[in-house]
Amino acid sequence: MFRGRSKHTLDEKGRLAIPTRFKEVLNQKDDNCLMLTNHYNCLWAFEREDWTSIEEKAASLSLFDQEANQMLRYFISGAQECQLKQGRITIPPDLRETARLKKDVVLVGGLRLFEIWDRERWDEEFERVRASFPEVSQSLSVLGI
Repeated sequence: MFRGRSKHTLDEKGRLAIPTRFKEVLNQKDDNCLMLTNHYNCLWAFEREDWTSIEEKAASLSLFDQEANQMLRYFISGAQECQLKQGRITIPPDLRETARLKKDVVLVGGLRLFEIWDRERWDEEFERVRASFPEVSQSLSVLGI
């Protein structure tokens, strides 16, 4: 599982060093590839097996469902395979632009995925989430957490 947060820097070519603890997740799957895609104000990164599961479910959605089409047009169409080379991936320019990634980024573990945020946007999001967490955490008991 992808856990924890860490601050990183993108170089001018969009290369990003992947933390060792995240690389270990990929090594357990014997995979050197991440699938990156758009998600709200950040990018989501999946190991390939989990991404394939999402694609299979998306492929079974009705072609005539407007919400399904929106998900396909934004989330699925943005997906790009990024090979891990020398402990880094290169984030394609269009994904960097969509997520408004600048030089300073934060990687945020989300168990089966991790998020890649522009650091300023992450700071704003984290403060928003921190403020609402006491209220939101009450509903987690319903889920057995």
